[in-house]
Amino acid sequence: MSDVSIATSPPAQGKYLVATMHDSIAYSAGMTPRIDGVLQIVGTVGDSVSAAHARAAAGLCAQNALAAIASLVGGMDRVQRCLRMTVYVACSDDFIALSAVADGASAAIAEILGMEALPARAAIGVKNLPSGAPVEVDITAVVNLHTEV
Repeated sequence: MSDVSIATSPPAQGKYLVATMHDSIAYSAGMTPRIDGVLQIVGTVGDSVSAAHARAAAGLCAQNALAAIASLVGGMDRVQRCLRMTVYVACSDDFIALSAVADGASAAIAEILGMEALPARAAIGVKNLPSGAPVEVDITAVVNLHTEV
């Protein structure tokens, strides 16, 4: 497992929280493939963006979602596992490899938290995403808020 620094939590792109929680369940906002607030790729999957590039972008989105949750709860070591993930793909009408794109987000979670932390997920094709992003990911996770003595 690798460590995503809590300092890499992306800033909100509007008037919302990047992550919130209730009891031991944390929810990320929808995250696009940004580094330091800058969108790394724009376009439509199946037209101007390849499935391979979209898969990599989905991985970055998942990393951002996990970083947002980790910054909220005090570190990645408090994120126990992901419960649910939705991967939105801005795609052409004939693009159907949505699951292959979503696999990039799953791969990022497995790398950061381990295979046992993989969530149930949905991959949904949409017409447009914020700022022209090709992919957006949100994650719901179980977190451990108890400190060990």
